[in-house]
Amino acid sequence: MPDVCLYFQVHQPNRLLPYDFFRIGENAVHEDEAMNIEILNKVSEKCYLPTNRMFQRLIEENDGRFRLALSISGTLIEQLERYRPDVLQSFQDLVASGGVELLAETYYHSLAFVHSNKEFERQVDLHLEKLEEVFSVRPRVFRNTELIYNDAIAAKAETMGFDGIIAEGVEENLDGQSPNFLYRAPTTARIKTLLRNIPLSDDLGFRFSDKAWPEYPLTAEKFAAWLADCDGDVVNLFMDYENIGEHQWEDTGIFEFWESMPEAVSEAGLQWVTPSEAVELYRASREYSSHMLTSWADAERDLSAWMGNVMQQEAIAKVHRLEQEILAVNDPALTDMWAKMQTSDHFYWMSTKGGTDGSVHTYFTPYPSPYDAYIYFMNVLADLQIRLRRAQEQTALA
Repeated sequence: MPDVCLYFQVHQPNRLLPYDFFRIGENAVHEDEAMNIEILNKVSEKCYLPTNRMFQRLIEENDGRFRLALSISGTLIEQLERYRPDVLQSFQDLVASGGVELLAETYYHSLAFVHSNKEFERQVDLHLEKLEEVFSVRPRVFRNTELIYNDAIAAKAETMGFDGIIAEGVEENLDGQSPNFLYRAPTTARIKTLLRNIPLSDDLGFRFSDKAWPEYPLTAEKFAAWLADCDGDVVNLFMDYENIGEHQWEDTGIFEFWESMPEAVSEAGLQWVTPSEAVELYRASREYSSHMLTSWADAERDLSAWMGNVMQQEAIAKVHRLEQEILAVNDPALTDMWAKMQTSDHFYWMSTKGGTDGSVHTYFTPYPSPYDAYIYFMNVLADLQIRLRRAQEQTALA
């Protein structure tokens, strides 16, 4: 029977004010601090604090046999440091329990790899430094923003010294194979790829509270039996941390489900492993080739969630076009402002998709419409360009 690998993405973006044309060049305050605090407080009380307490207790009660992995974005860590140090302490306590592995990612939860190798490396290094500073750990496994992946990203992660990388188990790339094995990209020699089991992960992440789902209500015992019936070496269950308590509220039974999972998995004869433990335990027995960029977002599993329309494409191209000039000025505040504009959520909120995917985008957006998200972003970007010009002039005069 396979092992079970559990991983959660933990992220909050910095949302923009309704930044109109008349603020450009006049107002350097771009972020909606009140909204950021309000959402952080809500998610902290509904998800982060109770889930951290629950998982820490389960790790202790099961003598470390229950284990999981987290990837915490730099933007969230900054918000916690500024507004909720108590929540950051709860994450530190959870990691100190010994049952949690932290993964590396881009500091700003960005699409940097798609546009700039240099900026991608800078953001990954920043994230590694932040994790060492806050948690005293240095990850061995990498997960790119929203599981964005292809052969080149796997090769890049290998050159940066990582032992493993996480990706979506896209059916087209698997070509009939099971996602429950460790794979190797054809462009790599050493790094191993762990693939998300899409159906089982989405059972927990999306379908769990759907009363129209034929398997509703889902119990831990039933789910553990499904895991035990799987083939392969390891079943990778990857999802958003906020699914527990926030996207799926407490009254859905989500906490009771997770409370029961360690015992149910143990009774089914299975064991938990973290990503780095899976990398150590199992060889990469098969090849997983992904020429195209894939992700875990939307039905297409590609980059259309962030780059599917003209607004998104223009916005992301313009912000990355500033890289050389921004970095040349060597102004930390300006660089940080520019890097925060790369956070993938900004472009996600500009999506104009319909159907189920469109509903998900609408659920997450803080703005009245995708067009408002685009206008606020482009106005802030115009202000950033003015501030860049001023910094360049000051540098020239110095």
